[in-house]
Amino acid sequence: MARSWKVGIDVGGTFTDVVATDSATGGVRTAKTLTRGKDPVGGIEAACRAVGLAIEDVSDLILGTTMATNAIVEGRLAKTALIATHGFADTLDIGRQNRRELYRMEVTPRPESLVPSEMRLEATERLTPEGEEVVALRDKEVKRLADAVAKLGAEAVAVCLLHSYVDGAHEQRIGDRLRKRTPFVALSHELNPEPREFERMNSTVLNASLMPAVSRYLRLLEDRLGEGTGLHLFHSAGGMASAAAVEGRPLAMALSGPAAGVAAAARVARELSIPAVIAFDMGGTTTDVSVIMNGAARIGSNHRLAGYPIRQMMVGVESIGAGGGSIARVEHKAVRVGPDSAGSDPGPACYGLGGTQPTVTDANLVLGYLDPERRLGGTVQLDVGRAKASLTGIADAVGASLHDAALGVHRIANANMARALRRVTVESGVDARGCALLAFGGAGPMHAVALAREFGIARVVVPRFSSAFSALGCLVADMSYAEQRSMRMASTEWDGDKLAAAVDGMSERLVAPLLKAGHKPAALRTQAAALIRYREQSDTVEVPIAAPYDPAAIAAAFKAEHQRLYGFATDELWSLEALRVTLSAGSGSRLAAGSRETAKGKPVPTRTGKCWFEGRVALDTPFYDRERIAEGARISGPAVIEDAWSTIVVPPGAVAWRDGNENVLIDTMEAAR
Repeated sequence: MARSWKVGIDVGGTFTDVVATDSATGGVRTAKTLTRGKDPVGGIEAACRAVGLAIEDVSDLILGTTMATNAIVEGRLAKTALIATHGFADTLDIGRQNRRELYRMEVTPRPESLVPSEMRLEATERLTPEGEEVVALRDKEVKRLADAVAKLGAEAVAVCLLHSYVDGAHEQRIGDRLRKRTPFVALSHELNPEPREFERMNSTVLNASLMPAVSRYLRLLEDRLGEGTGLHLFHSAGGMASAAAVEGRPLAMALSGPAAGVAAAARVARELSIPAVIAFDMGGTTTDVSVIMNGAARIGSNHRLAGYPIRQMMVGVESIGAGGGSIARVEHKAVRVGPDSAGSDPGPACYGLGGTQPTVTDANLVLGYLDPERRLGGTVQLDVGRAKASLTGIADAVGASLHDAALGVHRIANANMARALRRVTVESGVDARGCALLAFGGAGPMHAVALAREFGIARVVVPRFSSAFSALGCLVADMSYAEQRSMRMASTEWDGDKLAAAVDGMSERLVAPLLKAGHKPAALRTQAAALIRYREQSDTVEVPIAAPYDPAAIAAAFKAEHQRLYGFATDELWSLEALRVTLSAGSGSRLAAGSRETAKGKPVPTRTGKCWFEGRVALDTPFYDRERIAEGARISGPAVIEDAWSTIVVPPGAVAWRDGNENVLIDTMEAAR
């Protein structure tokens, strides 16, 4: 029997989401299961079973996972040695002089160095910033370093030599010798061929320290899948890559799940022709927000994870510890929510799986937004009695009623998420009022309208498969590989032939895994971008470029983007600092519009319940089945729209309707107009 199912799976902190499509019939299935943190391979099998499939039915499995992120955040990293140029092994401790919180009197503690001093080695070698050899690397020195690493008992090794981004030959010689003893070696010139020693060193060390665990996980998964199922991993820059490519660069999975959600959001933005979209993904453990302009997600290379700087290409996502499982508590008479989460084990109190601490999900259940008669995600039976019991302590501590306490938790969670939205919009020069809010994740549609109103956002979009949207992103995104490297070229010394040669050389390196995956050269797409700055600036601006690389056209594009971002542009001299090239190929997975029988007539509520919104009085609120709402039929708030896996809250004054592709659109302020 031919394998015809392509399956996208997003493993989150609380739920594992799955979307499957049959390439033979176009059939689509979706489900949610509780994440199995201690048995990740078993969790993948359970996700497949939840949509009625065995592994033997799957032709391609595309996986988004928080494995790398969780390992970094929780400090579960392999024992790693560092080899640096003589005199530079303490770069990890020295770091940068800048402070993340400039006006905060108490200094935020710096995270511990990723490599203790006793695990750092210094190599006698040296290059100039132009790549000229000042101190040669001798064979005797290479052997000494390899022997010293063996004595340290390191499971992985990171090699980060000064100016190796110009010429990686020294790193390559050390790496070739080390790989005879251990396969887990990360070379900085392969991962991040750019200046900024501190960020490059941190990124290389993190990559090396993730390699053993990720390699073991992928081997277990590949053994279980067998040769008949292709395995692809979603990476942080918004595309999928082969397991072999990711095994050597596991740090690329640091934002795997959120990046998949952004990829799906960009697709919806293009389909609906919405020029500016804020993607709002609220799951069980975290909330991830990002901005999509003209159907494309922002890609950046400067990020932080668990306090550590990361220098690699990643979608511009702001993540905070605010989700349905975020724990609420009282501290000094103030109610706080998150960042700690109940996760899936034991989960919120209302899950009845052993959790007793109050969470955002418990508050939403007490407020009436969730139906206790429905199984959340098709698997969890909600217990409103346990939810009320968990919130009693907060209500008593602040002298409020149970429902006021629940509403307070709901508001505080919204305030936490509003700060994240502010960082990706206002602080990045984007006016949120001109954007649509695209809400997904298990809890996102419950909070979306209240959040949109705080920013003056008029339109909320809840897409099809909203609860498993990141899994959908895994399924429909392109396979892509990208590379970014330093290339300093002043506008006064422009060399278009040199730039073209660099783009071609990077493309040749990137094309190999795509051809190996069976894609034809004619089907591949190449995108190039230049990172440009004025001579006296610190940060760069990304500008798309294309042959014949005319400097006047590139200068005009740079000035236009600089004007958009910062409100001004000048005729100062500028310089191209780095070059980014992306090669991609279509995934071949295309989901048709909703194929279910179209509902007709005025929507009929499935039931009416009491819900608490702003104010002290509960409102009679009709509940609707999302699948039974006719295209274009309008539902005025207060209302709740449900499907098998998610809940959309339409508060008073808002109006919702369904379009032809089964998206639910909400006008957040129609009553006010």
